[in-house]
Amino acid sequence: MDTDLIFQLAGISIVITVIYTVLKQAGRDEFAFSTLLLGIVVVLAMIIPKIAGLFETVRSVFQIY
Repeated sequence: MDTDLIFQLAGISIVITVIYTVLKQAGRDEFAFSTLLLGIVVVLAMIIPKIAGLFETVRSVFQIY
């Protein structure tokens, strides 16, 4: 697994956490929740192709299908 992806995910997580905390402290709970959901969507968009590649590799190694 690329270390670049790990660092990108960690950076996104830190930024989203800081923004969420600031918005939560400011009383903007709706925006904080929306920011959290946006962060989850971005991270999933980055990880789902990697998981699909993993399943494809497992399928080819074990000659499934």
